[in-house]
Amino acid sequence: MSTMATAIGAAILAESPRLDPDDVAAPLEIVRRAAEADRITTDLLIQAVGGARSGGQSWAAIGAVLGLTRQAAQQRFGRSEGGDARPDTALERWLGPVTAFDELPELAIAGQLGWHTVGAGMLRHRMVKTSTSWEHKRIAWSPSITRYELDGWQVGCRAFPWIYLIRDTGEPVS
Repeated sequence: MSTMATAIGAAILAESPRLDPDDVAAPLEIVRRAAEADRITTDLLIQAVGGARSGGQSWAAIGAVLGLTRQAAQQRFGRSEGGDARPDTALERWLGPVTAFDELPELAIAGQLGWHTVGAGMLRHRMVKTSTSWEHKRIAWSPSITRYELDGWQVGCRAFPWIYLIRDTGEPVS
C-alpha cells in the first residue's frame, strides 16, 4: 500500500469519535468516512487539474498522468472550466482568463481598483468590489497560514494546489 493510501486510511480511522471495534455499526461508519474522503479527494483532483491547466499543461499531458486519453480528461474535467455561470454585476465579476504566469499581475491591477478574489475556477478568479484597494498573494497549499494572518492576510480562496491570500490596504480606490 502506498504512503498516501496509508495516511488517508489512518485519517479515516482517526476521525472523532473513535470507532469501537465491537460496535456493529462501526463498518458503516467507516463507509461514511471513506465516502467523505472520496468527495474531498475528488474535489482536490478537480482543483489540481485546474491548477495544471492554468499553469499551461495540455489535456494530453493531464490525461497521460491520469491514465486517460486527452479527450477523456477534457470530457471529465473540462466542463468545470465554465465554472459558476452567475452573471457579472457591478460588485461581483470574473477575472480571466488568467494563467499561473499572469494571474498575480492581473490580481494586483484589480486590487488597486478595489477588487479582491473570493473564489477561483479554471483560468479565472471570482472577484468582489469594495471601496478600498487590496493586495493579493498566492502561496502553496498549507494546513496553517498563521504566519500570514499575523501580517494581516486572510484567505480569499483555496484552489488546490494554491491558497490565494488577500489583504485590505485600507486605502481608498485610486
